[in-house]
Amino acid sequence: MNALLVGADRLGNIPDVLRTFGIRIAAHVSGRDTTHQRRSAPLPAGIGLVILFTDFIGHNVMQRFRDAASREGVMVVCCRRSTCALQQALGRRLGEACADCSVACGRR
Repeated sequence: MNALLVGADRLGNIPDVLRTFGIRIAAHVSGRDTTHQRRSAPLPAGIGLVILFTDFIGHNVMQRFRDAASREGVMVVCCRRSTCALQQALGRRLGEACADCSVACGRR
């Protein structure tokens, strides 16, 4: 699954955590640019998940990306930028998705 990461200047060990869940980082946006706060543009093509690091972005940026994900039917995960918080949030969110999924990928 391809993910768009929003927030944080540096990702540290986050890519390693995402790899364990089978998630590839397709794009990373720091959220500091003022156009991210105002503009309502579509998500990049091929995104299946938007991860919002809530301790590094403002409310306007978060709302803009949540709205874009909602319009396109993309799953959103919100958490702090720590590997533990990300693992817990992905475990909860992807666990819900796995319960509804009919593909036998071995995660269940």
